[in-house]
Amino acid sequence: MPAPARFTLAAGLLGLGLCLLNQLTAAELNPALERAGVLASLMAVGLMLVAVLWTRAAPLTPERVELQGEQGLELDSLLPQELLLELAWGSRLLLTATPAASLLIHWRGRTLLRRGLLGTSPFEPGEICRRATTTARAVSLVNLKLYPGRDEFRCLPEGTPAVLVQPIGSEGWLLAGGWSPRCFSRSDELWVEGWAEKLRTSLEQAGVSASREEAPSAPRAPAPPGS
Repeated sequence: MPAPARFTLAAGLLGLGLCLLNQLTAAELNPALERAGVLASLMAVGLMLVAVLWTRAAPLTPERVELQGEQGLELDSLLPQELLLELAWGSRLLLTATPAASLLIHWRGRTLLRRGLLGTSPFEPGEICRRATTTARAVSLVNLKLYPGRDEFRCLPEGTPAVLVQPIGSEGWLLAGGWSPRCFSRSDELWVEGWAEKLRTSLEQAGVSASREEAPSAPRAPAPPGS
């Protein structure tokens, strides 16, 4: 509690105490004294409320979960070089500027990118991803263990506490797994949304479609060092 708030609270307590003392020691309770006592009590309580409102709650920051997994970068080797650079640059930016521990990009049946802590299971979109596409808005799962549909995100490292599902147009998704529950702020969501919009344009211009030669959800090849 800041010093001005403590001073206001002390003044309110002192005024209320003196008002009660005055009422108890008065030789005679007349209407004028009672009205004065009520008004003084209201003023004292008002000062205490001001002190309480002055104090800002400081919520505890959720503890970072120690996730198991190997750090890496996997990109679809069939993509054009310009798009590979876009994916490498954008994913690095998100991992640096947001609390994301793991990223996955899925477009038209193909997993184009995995970065950060790598999961071991393939990604299969489910009800939550389809809801994000239908509403054209990101779905933030602040505490994944509380959601019955969490099996949809087994593609992320085991024990991932929070997931942000950002649709990429109507044909893809960007998944961001966070280090701790409730870790993604509104600012983080805007970062992810902005890059997803840019990425959709790049993917559509490059004409990236589903591959018939390889499994739709498996990463094709790790990116070369230095990407």
